[in-house]
Amino acid sequence: MYTPPHFAENRPEQLHRILRDHPLGALVTHGAAGFDADHLPFEFDPGAGPHGLLSAHVARANPLLQRCPSGSPVLVIFRGAEAYVSPSWYPSKHETHRLVPTWNYEVVHAHGVLTVHDDERFVRRLVARLTRRHEAAEPRPWKMGDSAPEFIDGMLRNIVGIEIAVTALEGKAKLSQNREARDLAGAADALEARGHGALADRMRPPPVA
Repeated sequence: MYTPPHFAENRPEQLHRILRDHPLGALVTHGAAGFDADHLPFEFDPGAGPHGLLSAHVARANPLLQRCPSGSPVLVIFRGAEAYVSPSWYPSKHETHRLVPTWNYEVVHAHGVLTVHDDERFVRRLVARLTRRHEAAEPRPWKMGDSAPEFIDGMLRNIVGIEIAVTALEGKAKLSQNREARDLAGAADALEARGHGALADRMRPPPVA
């Protein structure tokens, strides 16, 4: 990933935030037939190992399991807030007319080593944790116990767990840091007005204590 120094995001707390708030990752793998990608919701444990641990599950029928056995190097891409930025939002554009459109975004590349867990207990615990997390905001959170045990057992037999021991996290936050303050503020205000409040907040400097 091309990352000019002013766009590099190296702070662990910000890298972890992107993984936590945007858990759908693109798992990029390489086998005899070339590159492939699977889009999976991941659980991230920042305290497991030097750089954290990613966990997910895939369908037993997914060729990933034959293409990439345990020990395979992989890459997972997590996309955070992103949006188009018009040069018309920059006050200086109307003075110089020397600005062009761009795209602001946050992204994390998680490099790691894959381990396959074809273990019902592992998969059951993982699904329970993912369910608790993503159902937490519901008025009546769904849980596996809401369904008949034989139905859940059958579903679990059709999936396999995976873990990725993260070896490096590479972050990029392209947030108009290369623009002067008034242009950055103009772009942030325009994005917020268009429903991109999260990205606008990331672009604005933190309040002075």
